Amino acid sequence: MAEDSTEELPSVEDLMQRIAENYESLPRQLKNVATYIEQHRSSVMVDRTSDIAASCGVHPSAVVRFAQRFGFSGFSDLQAVFRQAYTGQGTSSPSYQQRIRKLIDEKPGALSGGAVAREFVAACRGGLDELEAGLNDAEFDAAVKMLQQADNIYVVGVRRSFPVASYIVYALQHTPKRVHLVSGFGGMYREQIRSVRKGDVVIAISFAPYGKETQYCLRVAHHHQAKTLVITDSQLSPLARYATTQLYVKEGSAFAFRSLTSTICLCQALFIALAYKLELNVEESKDTGGYDD
Repeated sequence: MAEDSTEELPSVEDLMQRIAENYESLPRQLKNVATYIEQHRSSVMVDRTSDIAASCGVHPSAVVRFAQRFGFSGFSDLQAVFRQAYTGQGTSSPSYQQRIRKLIDEKPGALSGGAVAREFVAACRGGLDELEAGLNDAEFDAAVKMLQQADNIYVVGVRRSFPVASYIVYALQHTPKRVHLVSGFGGMYREQIRSVRKGDVVIAISFAPYGKETQYCLRVAHHHQAKTLVITDSQLSPLARYATTQLYVKEGSAFAFRSLTSTICLCQALFIALAYKLELNVEESKDTGGYDD
């Protein structure tokens, strides 16, 4: 690929789409590089080849081979794609992570509870900023339309994603839609998803390392020709192959702990947008018994 001018550079989204389409055919080492690039879009333009290689557990030559695999003469030419896209843009979550790391390095002593809380709030804010900047309006609208037309909506999310799945089921139950939480209680994922059919929608929420139960439910939905809405953190996730529509969200993290702020926000936005489409009054009806929302 000749990269003689900025105008000839592909967009980040075009490049990531190509990587996603070829991901399964990549050797293991190059898959590691692909995953790193997907997860570090905002910083890859300035990362050193040696640092990326160390993070991926590969030799630096593998990083160069990855770039060449996608038509670039070297890794610096691939970085130029991201540099073109991100130069001049506002602060995003990686910068918050760097701030937290700097705080720990500069203050090796014990932090106060308030200081920890403020750094975590800052990380959450960074995640929300990145969610807003990266939201794909067309995909979001397609997701809302899919839910609007669904006969039944099944929602699955395990472990860290389970609270989000539970919340969106609660919210969607304020619509006329038939909504089912695939909780897996008693180990009954198979039994709870077996009735999904064409005309239904399965919402699957999963992040690395991607729950096997969630992947199973998506395969069942695909087999029964149901539509699927995947909420995940990467185009390269194993859930992508079964997705009718995908929404991406990357959480801010502090002290190696990832928040759920952005994911909850995205799911709330889905509910509000669906309620708007259905011309609902989103306030709770009088027969809720006065429970808090």
